[in-house]
Amino acid sequence: MNSQIPRINLRIKINSTMFSSLKYWIRLIAGGLCLPFIFPWLVYQLYSSNFRHKVHRDKSLVGKIVLVTGASSGLGEALAHACFKAGCKVILASRRKKKLERVKKDLISLKTKWPSYEPYILSLDLNDLKDIPAKAEEALHAFGKIDILINNSGVNYKGEIINTSIDIDVKLMVVNYFGHVALIKSILPSMIKAGNGHIVSVSNASSFSSSYAASEHAKQAFFEVLRAELASTNIHVVNLGYLKIKLPSNGLQNADSKYKVIDQTTAEGMNPDEAADCVLNAVNSGQNDVIFASLTPKLAGLLYNFFPSVYFYLTKNKTRRCS
Repeated sequence: MNSQIPRINLRIKINSTMFSSLKYWIRLIAGGLCLPFIFPWLVYQLYSSNFRHKVHRDKSLVGKIVLVTGASSGLGEALAHACFKAGCKVILASRRKKKLERVKKDLISLKTKWPSYEPYILSLDLNDLKDIPAKAEEALHAFGKIDILINNSGVNYKGEIINTSIDIDVKLMVVNYFGHVALIKSILPSMIKAGNGHIVSVSNASSFSSSYAASEHAKQAFFEVLRAELASTNIHVVNLGYLKIKLPSNGLQNADSKYKVIDQTTAEGMNPDEAADCVLNAVNSGQNDVIFASLTPKLAGLLYNFFPSVYFYLTKNKTRRCS
């Protein structure tokens, strides 16, 4: 009886090794079969993001009521400009009211080809969860409804996991996840009643930020389920990922000076005006998940799906170089 135990263990080990090897070859073959389709897919992505007819897009946005969170600076301000120039009725939301006044003044001074409407300022702090339903009600009464909700607000923080306090994780989760969820839940019933609408989530790229990444992953999971639940309605859920903006992140401060320096990824990021144009293209075309990134991040996504071992090897080396 005892003599059979080593044989059984050996068989299990051999079967396990064969299964791992089989898995490896299946992934390798699948990856090779997908290679001929990668280039046409990238060409299509380039066309859809850069060469879509802008005039037709803007015509469809005239008169739409858009709520932009984080509209006091950066991408949020660029989105407000893009929506206003497209003839939208814009609600500017942020906790920094004085900066919103400046953005409103800038918008009113613009010359647009479409009818323009005076923007509405909404003082909104996503950290104050209890106050969000009342703020959402105020936004809904500003122009009677909300056609497009752009969830752009967010707080970033850079630092290694071991040096990041749990208070930072809680702060980022409240603002970047729970705040957006509370706002969506307060506005969604009005969209369902109206029978249409767009809910947009904007996520930025960031390295060395476990807290930020966790809050963004939570938001992405929420949006995927939200899209599934609203599949039978005319409410479109748009998730925009890996937006690299050429501006310093609006985030909490880390005592370590090396994290206060703008990294290469951020420095080489997309211009906010260009990014805002891409967001409106995605909304108008009804796209679900859109990755606004250069060729390298897109290839990284393919590596993750078909050659995970190569992906983790490359990211491990990158992390070592950055640390």
